[in-house]
Amino acid sequence: VQAAMIDSAEAELRPWEETATVMHNRLRGFSMWPGAFLYLEVGEGSEPTKFKILETRVLEEKEDGPTDAVEPGPSRKDGLRLVCVDGSILEINRLQPATKKPVDALSFVNGLQGRTVRYVKTPETVTA
Repeated sequence: VQAAMIDSAEAELRPWEETATVMHNRLRGFSMWPGAFLYLEVGEGSEPTKFKILETRVLEEKEDGPTDAVEPGPSRKDGLRLVCVDGSILEINRLQPATKKPVDALSFVNGLQGRTVRYVKTPETVTA
């Protein structure tokens, strides 16, 4: 039986069309190579940047509807909360900006300096 080669584009997390459980399982499946990733816009109107997502968990609670905002949880120990298409919440605990070292969610939030973060669909021109 021949299986098709894995394409790195298959590892992209798509919260606008997938649930938190599907994305969490995709992260686990692609953890070694190529690694699951998501494009985030840090600051209003900035260029989307590719972030490798390293550690997540699915939360029990749900939101009313999807939003493209990625926000910190209510407690300082919580990660970044990503609301998916069905209202399920994926909490991002560790992530790695392109060409940088991995950071935990708290360090990432501390470095934002008040800027907003939102996810974007795969941009036409990608900055790695």
